[in-house]
Amino acid sequence: MTVFHFTGIKGSGMSSLAQILFDAGEQVQGSDVDKYFFTEQPLRERNIPIFTFNADNIKEGMTVIAGNAFPDDHPELVRAREIGVEVIRYHKFLGEYIGNYTSIAITGAHGKTSTTGLMAHVVGGYKPTSYLIGDGTGAGHENADFFVMEACEYRRHFLAYNPDYAVMTNIDFDHPDYFANIEDVYSAFQSLALQVKKAIIACGDDEQLQRIQAKVPVVYYGFGAENDFEARNVEKTTEGTTFDVFVRNEFYSTFFIPLFGDHAVLNTLAVITLCEYEGISPDIIQERLHTYKGVKRRFTETDIGDNVLIDDYAHHPTEIRATIQSARQKFPDRELVAIFQPHTFTRTQAFLQDFADSLSLADTAYLCDIFGSARETQGALSIHDLASLIEGSAVITTEGIDILTKHNGAVFLFMGAGDVHKFQDAFENVLKNNETA
Repeated sequence: MTVFHFTGIKGSGMSSLAQILFDAGEQVQGSDVDKYFFTEQPLRERNIPIFTFNADNIKEGMTVIAGNAFPDDHPELVRAREIGVEVIRYHKFLGEYIGNYTSIAITGAHGKTSTTGLMAHVVGGYKPTSYLIGDGTGAGHENADFFVMEACEYRRHFLAYNPDYAVMTNIDFDHPDYFANIEDVYSAFQSLALQVKKAIIACGDDEQLQRIQAKVPVVYYGFGAENDFEARNVEKTTEGTTFDVFVRNEFYSTFFIPLFGDHAVLNTLAVITLCEYEGISPDIIQERLHTYKGVKRRFTETDIGDNVLIDDYAHHPTEIRATIQSARQKFPDRELVAIFQPHTFTRTQAFLQDFADSLSLADTAYLCDIFGSARETQGALSIHDLASLIEGSAVITTEGIDILTKHNGAVFLFMGAGDVHKFQDAFENVLKNNETA
């Protein structure tokens, strides 16, 4: 039996794939840096060995799965080639692996992770389902029928896949360090559309997705009356959202979701559309929707005293608006305090005014220094450029986090794709110390 060695096993997709292979009965190990990442927790729970990067980790008879962040001259990959061990890149391996299942690829500029988690949970109530979520979560079944996966458009990585179904949530200009403009993003999605085998399920409210051409049926969902699957009579409460689904103008069923915001309705519609296509009954869908607990870093709530702290991955203006809208629905009478850490200098520069406009929807905004990336450690602007565009905003540090205590009883939205969690951790410590003082 071959041993699968993951070079860069703590990467979000890599960690998920390692979990899937392990759960499916394979021998798995991996290597990475010593620094702790939340993606390693499920690996350690499975007792999957994690080593520090070292060429000596590579032995004959292994298959090395390499993360995309690691160049061909990485010592482990060099050693593998020297001793004749197969090296396969993450996306290529995954693209081949999903051929064993009915594969459902979830893609879009926003909503991928939430929709993938929801899809896996609902479809898993019908038949055994393996899934890979971009938050570092994965699960495998030896007898799985379905494989649900998050498929990212960045650097056109998703073109490594030929899925049975593609769910396309939206097309938006993100990743300005790679894509030239919205047309460039559209071209990537159009290329993927031609690789889909059974059907494309797309949000018809998105004007870019209305242009998609494919060799398979394109089934549209959304709020607009022209969609194949339409949400009507939406009722929002502090407990969740209820709505009717009409399929080509005929009533299909009524659904309740313990989720908030318009984007949650759209994500659920995508799942319902896929399920109807695969013959999964509305009763199973509703039963599974009721028990859905969400995914990591997507509107994850922590209550401390009278304060509600929400951790969310929102790192684009569209996502910030959706997070604030969700919070307004669930906490209509509470002060909303946004704590935002921009992710990458190029994105901050490209969307500077949009960031200011979206953050201004909160009652108060606090800003953390821009989080760079391995590719981009500095830029031509600073966090103060964004602060100057948001009335009443302030730049904060972890050391000065106690400034937030003046908003007692508020809902605090910690948003960002970097390490904004350290600001939430610091604030949690302040609140807990104040409780015991």
